[in-house]
Amino acid sequence: MSKLMTLPRLRTQGLVLAFWTLLAASYTVSAILSSISEGMAVVWYRPLAWNFTNFYLWMLLTPLVAALGRRTAGYGWGRFFAVHLPASMVMAALQVLVMQAIYWQLCGPPLSEPTLTLGAFMRMQFAYNFHLAWVTYGVLLVVLRAIDSQRRLRDERLRSSQLETQLVQSQLQTLRVQLQPHFLFNTLNAISALALADPVQARLMIARLSDFLRLTLEERHAQQVPLSREMEILQCYLGIQQVRFQDRLTTHLDVATDTVHALVPNMILQPLVENALRHGLLDKTERGTLHIVTRRDGDSLLLRVDDDGIGLPPEGPRDGLGLGNTRTRLDMLFGSDATLELQRRDLGGTRVEMRFPYRERAA
Repeated sequence: MSKLMTLPRLRTQGLVLAFWTLLAASYTVSAILSSISEGMAVVWYRPLAWNFTNFYLWMLLTPLVAALGRRTAGYGWGRFFAVHLPASMVMAALQVLVMQAIYWQLCGPPLSEPTLTLGAFMRMQFAYNFHLAWVTYGVLLVVLRAIDSQRRLRDERLRSSQLETQLVQSQLQTLRVQLQPHFLFNTLNAISALALADPVQARLMIARLSDFLRLTLEERHAQQVPLSREMEILQCYLGIQQVRFQDRLTTHLDVATDTVHALVPNMILQPLVENALRHGLLDKTERGTLHIVTRRDGDSLLLRVDDDGIGLPPEGPRDGLGLGNTRTRLDMLFGSDATLELQRRDLGGTRVEMRFPYRERAA
């Protein structure tokens, strides 16, 4: 783990070294080309020593400049100038003195003045180089603060995105959990009605309810499941309703083979089927038919629930708990890419149709 944690740090340090090396090399090449263009003798090791010493010293001072920048961030201009004005002057002076001392040790006095002493060399070069060093401190500070601000903004956006994702997951979980008491209430009422009239059927419904709850508990943490799993849960639910409706219910499942691996919101079909049974087929005196269709349409997945029940009320469709939660879950998961529509069927009954992006679980 420690080795993995050091990899980003080593990469950053490598990039920093490459940056300062490239900067020093470019200044060195520029100085050599300038000497050539002016017809002067080229002594390549002198600009090389000067520029690499200069920029490598600033590379070593960068963490200190960054630390001073962080200590003054967010405290106003008063503290900023109180810290950085003296710090920049001291650091620029030290950088120039150390650079000139190292250069003198590597290259000695200028070729044009071989008798020049170290003290005279430093006095001659100090003023100009101190000004450049002081400007370099300011530029370095601005760049480091911009990088740090960008990093903090990126981290803040990442935290906000993570919190938003957690909030959406929590809301989706709440919406899905709301469906279970709603469904259990209706099922337990049916079991209660059968307990005296037909105890055998009541026990069968309890057994199938147990299977249904087991399947839903196994997927209680998953917001999306493969359609094959969703159909397994739905068939268990339909088994419960078959006991309830007896020979008054016929179901047809038309599941296209190219849709079984598609990801769908967990228990997205159950409230639609329950709505069709409760509001469309429950009050129908003759046998009712429930038709469930899945199809892939380009980049979209189509899920459709048809019934030949009593149809929509004259005032039009009205979302209850099941349809309302389903619509909200689709909106939270897919936004405007998902639709849910209710309409009257030409041959009687109601059609509920959902469309949302086709996705499969990554292998």
